[in-house]
Amino acid sequence: MKKKQGNFWEIKSLQEITPAEWESLCDGCARCCLHNFQDKKTGKIRHIAVACEFLDISTCRCSFYAIRVQVAPNCIELSPGNVGGLKNLPHTCAYRTLSEGKPLKKWHPLVSGNSETVHEAGISVRDRVVSGIYVHPEDLVDYDFGESD
Repeated sequence: MKKKQGNFWEIKSLQEITPAEWESLCDGCARCCLHNFQDKKTGKIRHIAVACEFLDISTCRCSFYAIRVQVAPNCIELSPGNVGGLKNLPHTCAYRTLSEGKPLKKWHPLVSGNSETVHEAGISVRDRVVSGIYVHPEDLVDYDFGESD
């Protein structure tokens, strides 16, 4: 039997990739770290320009990544088993994109070879949001990210 050729994300299903490959799929946009609301009538997700208090907004990385689900109870640990059912993931998310059978975008670091392209393309939340540390939960709705899925 002939072995498939190509990048791992093109030839393997999400269930077949290694843990290291799984982690490399994250483009570092940090949109999944934003607060969001679902419209009860339309079901549409509205992303709020307020990030989890543990997100370093300048690097778009979690300060407590290894223990994030322990320190942030609302944090959802993505896995091949749950990613397809999470409708609050942004449409740009590589995990969502691949689970929907779509290719990675040209700005994705695995495609571009450069971890900065996600920021240069304006996909990341870098310096575009505020930390949840500074926002009262009742005021979240006042911080529209300007995009919805």
